[in-house]
Formats: sequence, C-alpha cells, structure tokens
Amino acid sequence: MTTTRLHDGIANTILIYSLLVAAWSFWIYIRRRDLTPQFWGALAIAALLFVVQAGIGVVMLLLGISAMRWVHYLYGTLGVITLPAVFAFTRGRSTYREALFYGLTLLFLSGVVLRATITAGG
Repeated sequence: MTTTRLHDGIANTILIYSLLVAAWSFWIYIRRRDLTPQFWGALAIAALLFVVQAGIGVVMLLLGISAMRWVHYLYGTLGVITLPAVFAFTRGRSTYREALFYGLTLLFLSGVVLRATITAGG
C-alpha cells in the first residue's frame, strides 16, 4: 500500500469517526449526562488518528510527495492541535456542557478533513 493511499484511507476514517463521535457528543449533551471514560477513550482515539495522519503526511513530504496547495498543511496542523486545545479550554471537565464543545469541535474538524482532502490534489 502506498503512503498516498494510506493517507487517503485514514482521512476517510477520520471523517467518519469524527462524525460518529460528534453524534455521540450531542446525544450526551441532549440527555444531560456527564462524559464517561468510554467517551474520553473515543476522543483520545480521534486525537490519535489526527496525529497518525500528520505523521504520515510528514513522511510523504520527506519522500517528495507534496500537497497541491500549501493550505493543506495548515489543515493538518489544525487537526492535530484542536482537540487538545478544547481539552485545555474546558480544563478537562466532564459535564454535559463539555459534550457540546466536543461535538461542535468534531463537526468543525470533519469540515477541515473535507477541505484538506480537496486541497491535497491528486
């Protein structure tokens, strides 16, 4: 499997996974439940997927495979730093209000993934 296909496949995985966890976040918010350890685990997986995707992107860049537009790298950086930034902003609290923040953030990141796919070229 080439790095390009792997990078594309993980982008699709991130998109679908982010939308699913966003839906879960909204469900938690609507039901006014606190965030569970299972939710925190799902959120950690989402953050890790973004880091793995960025790592593969760096490897591709080192191999001479570059994106069509420079803004693609901005989107990749945004994907890596956004979830940890929201965690810092909420100070790691686990109330239902934070579920809304994470749900909106994951919807935003889903849009970022779509834009990154468009700007990648190929």
